[in-house]
Amino acid sequence: MLQRLRKLIGAHSQPAAMLPAVPAGERIYAIGDIHGRLDLFEALIEDIERDDRDAASPARSTVILLGDLVDRGPASAQVVGRARAWQDQRAVRILAGNHEEMFLSAFDDIEILRHYLKHGGRETLLSYGIDRDTYDEATIEQVRHLMEAAVPQQDRDFIAAFESAVVMGDYLFVHAGIRPQVPLDQQERRDMRWIREPFLRFAGPHPFMVVHGHTITQTADVQPNRIGIDTGAFRTGVLTALVLEGTDRRFIQAVADDGQTTILREYAST
Repeated sequence: MLQRLRKLIGAHSQPAAMLPAVPAGERIYAIGDIHGRLDLFEALIEDIERDDRDAASPARSTVILLGDLVDRGPASAQVVGRARAWQDQRAVRILAGNHEEMFLSAFDDIEILRHYLKHGGRETLLSYGIDRDTYDEATIEQVRHLMEAAVPQQDRDFIAAFESAVVMGDYLFVHAGIRPQVPLDQQERRDMRWIREPFLRFAGPHPFMVVHGHTITQTADVQPNRIGIDTGAFRTGVLTALVLEGTDRRFIQAVADDGQTTILREYAST
């Protein structure tokens, strides 16, 4: 089991003195792109709460959802509701991804709606209770009206309040990444939600260690200047959380296989 987890994570070792750190007394759980996989999200929530409760040392713990809660998977509406409920119970900060941006923009722009529906939006609308046959027979204008009627304003307001970036200690949490060599206060919101290149290939240092989702990799993508944790939950059945405490890093994954969900943990510092 541990060998399988190490393969899934693909972690790289660094000397402890070189590792960035989170503030003393803090523990962070960063969760990658959920994309409507309520089953994996629920399993990860349960294990994160267990992990936090059973930790050897007490700490103020914060969960950071890296965005793209919605689209592609079958239960986006339910994921949004579960995220709100979890935020009511503990410290949960939520970043807006490009899919949240498309979702909100689709209410007001027919062309964005057309694009959105081709990139996972259809599954989101169905999760809000729109009848599949009615949806399939609807014109794009009718779909817009169905969307307006089905999605509660409470959900739209909740998603609109998602953050663009979070800084904690030496770490910067964003959905997609940042534009290299641009100060954080000059970063464009679109880049933080959409960028791939030149962010992914940039090998130089950033002002912070960047933790991001958005770009799917088979394993957690641990680089000297960034850590990507979008392991493609909607497609692979693997939802990844990065746990940070001091200079330690470890991973928790919810893995769906043959109808069962297994929790895998990597305890070694990396």
